[in-house]
Amino acid sequence: MATKRLEGLKVVLVIAPDQFRDEELTTPQKAFLDAGAQVSVASTRLGEAKGMLGATANVDVVVSNLHADDIDCAVVVGGMGSPEYLWEDHNLHTLLKNLNSQGKVIGAICLSGAVLARAGVLTGKQATVYPMPESLKALKDGHANYVDQPVVQDGHIITADGPPAASDFAETIIKELAKVKV
Repeated sequence: MATKRLEGLKVVLVIAPDQFRDEELTTPQKAFLDAGAQVSVASTRLGEAKGMLGATANVDVVVSNLHADDIDCAVVVGGMGSPEYLWEDHNLHTLLKNLNSQGKVIGAICLSGAVLARAGVLTGKQATVYPMPESLKALKDGHANYVDQPVVQDGHIITADGPPAASDFAETIIKELAKVKV
């Protein structure tokens, strides 16, 4: 029996407008909705975003219009579009820094762990990422401690290494968010 552990909590899934990884969006999105969260999809522009495997997603809000005070969790979805559209997005970096300073739950999967590192929220933290030279360098440059595991949690920050970890990643975030409601 599914309980509505996250009822009343607001979760934003941030995707690249092109080439996001389909199941890294859809698997957590379904899990968060099933747990009762209010879920929205954000990107760098409005309209229809396209996934690497053919999925599409309607973007509800532009990242620059998000404010940490209004949400409980941000999850940055990976995929090949992440380096191009999200790694250097200063609005996203600002949002992540503000969420981090408020101790809110932050997640990133696949190549998007590099977004957290570049935003400066992984300093001294354990984290994982899809292991490519560029993403591993981003973690190192962001002073994160890379851990070769599917899902890594360090406090309120949760990272995952790719599509096979999407379900466990979502469940780890749900467990951390459920603590917020208590």
